[in-house]
Amino acid sequence: MAHMVAYYPDRESSMEVARSLVRGGCSLLEIQFPFSDPTADGMYIQRASDSAIAAGFTPAGGFSLTAEIKKHTNMPIFIMGYANTVVSFGVEKFLKLVRISGATGLIIPDLPPDYDEGLFESALRTGLSAVPIICPATRNERLERIFSLAPEYVYAVLRKGITGKYTRIGESNVHFLQKAALSGAKVLAGFGVSTKQQVDALSPHVYAAVVGTAFVREIMKNRPENIREAVYRKMKGFL
Repeated sequence: MAHMVAYYPDRESSMEVARSLVRGGCSLLEIQFPFSDPTADGMYIQRASDSAIAAGFTPAGGFSLTAEIKKHTNMPIFIMGYANTVVSFGVEKFLKLVRISGATGLIIPDLPPDYDEGLFESALRTGLSAVPIICPATRNERLERIFSLAPEYVYAVLRKGITGKYTRIGESNVHFLQKAALSGAKVLAGFGVSTKQQVDALSPHVYAAVVGTAFVREIMKNRPENIREAVYRKMKGFL
């Protein structure tokens, strides 16, 4: 699962990034709607989000971009964002726009089940997948509650903290992922996944490994005219 930031470094370039990720062989696409005060983003994605907002990102523009990307692929697309954006629209209206864009579902880290302003119930009615996030510190009784919702996907955060910092894949991660798999959901595992070796280590235990910061860094270190091929090569390198 490849993660990208809408409008980073600008709208046109982010469309090229999406095409390169799809062409490079990703299986799912996560499109982040930038927000000025994120809770889960590391330094690189924060910088990318700031640049995207400066380049003119708006949620309406994000939905339009998602719909345009969807014309070029049948793979599942997930919109990732934060509660403020969802609540400012209203949950029902936001979900309607997600569905119109062609996205499969959404990932909102700070709207967890039971504290979600009705997001998970409304998504189910709308035919969308609201993806709950679990982490190694999530208590068993909380996991049971989340699993009782029978989500199609769960996002397993591999460690505490924010995105970007390298995560060593070891026994404790694998044990956590095995526990996540008991939900019967498709497990997406991310946070600090930036090498093929990590993806290979995760692959037997998850539906998809999530890579994001590695692509943002690739964009940052390349000239605009080189971004398309640089992202494509980076994506191919994970397969």
